[in-house]
Amino acid sequence: MQSPTDDDRMFDAIVLGVGGMGSAACLELARRGVRVLGLEQYPLCHNRGSSHGESRIIRKAYFEHPDYVPLLHRAYDLWSQLESATGRKLLLPTGLVLSGPPEGETIRGARQSAELHRLQLENLSPEEAQRRFSGLIFPPEHAVAFESGAGTLLVDDCVRAHIDEAVRHGALIRESEPVLDWSTDGTTVQVRTSGRQYQARSLVVTAGAWAKDLLKQAGLPLRVLRKTVCWFPLRQPRLAADQGAPTYFYELPHGTFYGFPSLDGTTIKVAEHSGGDPVDDPATVDRELHPSDLVRLQSFVEQFIPDALPDPVRHSVCLYTVTPDQHFVIDTHPVWRNVVVGAGFSGHGFKFCPVVGEALADLALEGTTSLPIGFLGTSRPALRG
Repeated sequence: MQSPTDDDRMFDAIVLGVGGMGSAACLELARRGVRVLGLEQYPLCHNRGSSHGESRIIRKAYFEHPDYVPLLHRAYDLWSQLESATGRKLLLPTGLVLSGPPEGETIRGARQSAELHRLQLENLSPEEAQRRFSGLIFPPEHAVAFESGAGTLLVDDCVRAHIDEAVRHGALIRESEPVLDWSTDGTTVQVRTSGRQYQARSLVVTAGAWAKDLLKQAGLPLRVLRKTVCWFPLRQPRLAADQGAPTYFYELPHGTFYGFPSLDGTTIKVAEHSGGDPVDDPATVDRELHPSDLVRLQSFVEQFIPDALPDPVRHSVCLYTVTPDQHFVIDTHPVWRNVVVGAGFSGHGFKFCPVVGEALADLALEGTTSLPIGFLGTSRPALRG
């Protein structure tokens, strides 16, 4: 990355945290010609936060809330533009199969979003799904839906692509420079790091699991959860992406689980979306794999993925920063209008990175945005208790 001189400390906007959301915000701000600084406390594209681990699901029939769908339309367009600009393949069109109770949140919510927004969502019986996706098992009491337009984002490549494009458009990105504190008088922001002090007209906070501490004045009820992701070896390659295997998401009585087709032909990534252990300090989170981390994942694999062996060959620890209603926070700071918040993505935010970057840039430069993010504001009842 570029190395500034000691006098190079004045910016139009500073972005705190250069993971998925922060890298996208840096790109969008730089693309608009403003002088932007991105500050990352660890080396770029690190594995200590929420934007790592090989893959993320992207989908449009959004069971969490139909209001996300317009943002997803824009996100798909922007991912495609980023692929064209960088010459990198970032989104694999693997499709997504959903399995759950007919009236459960997953199936009912996905069908509602598909109906409201006229999305393609194919309804299957468990028997039909079994024939079509022979590497997976579907409970006979479940309903199954397949979204052919869904896919897999290559998460590490996505973050790197956003960073590279941001730098190409003039952004200054400084890695391994932790932020100690920030302050503002409503006009100018002061940011103090371990090495320097910077000034800017606006501040964008996209600090993931560290956002709670950096946004204490905002009073946002953010919780951080430790999530273990595992890669299990395969007996045979039926679940390989190049064999047409999909991503998958199961709603079960004891939790929700998801996984990906094999990208290397020999292992599959599987995780639990529900649950998670509370984290007090994200900097010191336990990153070891323990037997207790495996009980539920191994049970899921043994029941529903017959081609997988139950002992993982590697693992990763990811951090979810969750809100009480599981929806994002994208808004200006409730006290300081020149401070913008992108936080609480609750384990389902990565697919939105480029459109969140647009929204954050709009808010930082104009104080408002035409993107439909009103339901993600700081004043909603769920955040004010």
